[in-house]
Amino acid sequence: MSDLVFIEGLKAKAVIGVYDWEKTIQQDLLLDLEMEHDNRLPAATDDLSKTLDYEAISNYILAYCLEHQFELIETLAERLLADLAATFQLQAVRLVLRKPTAVAAADAVGVKLYRRFAD
Repeated sequence: MSDLVFIEGLKAKAVIGVYDWEKTIQQDLLLDLEMEHDNRLPAATDDLSKTLDYEAISNYILAYCLEHQFELIETLAERLLADLAATFQLQAVRLVLRKPTAVAAADAVGVKLYRRFAD
């Protein structure tokens, strides 16, 4: 599969962190996703229901980040990907999750994950 649907620079808010002060505030997160999807049928039919709807996926991610609280971005990334796969029938996804304010001397720190859910 070489077709990808992507979302870059999605700005989310989340209560995330291991320190007590982090558990009382929302912090900024940045997410990039690349989702494998055969785009031939959507292209042939011009039918939104045949696509990976990036607006619906973006809104889902924003709500998920606001509704869940984790200490580790690793936990957030894994659970988010599992929920996205189940909700949107994703075959494979690459996620980059950045926490821009975690280390003062760095632009961002984070995790990169690739998961294949089905062939």
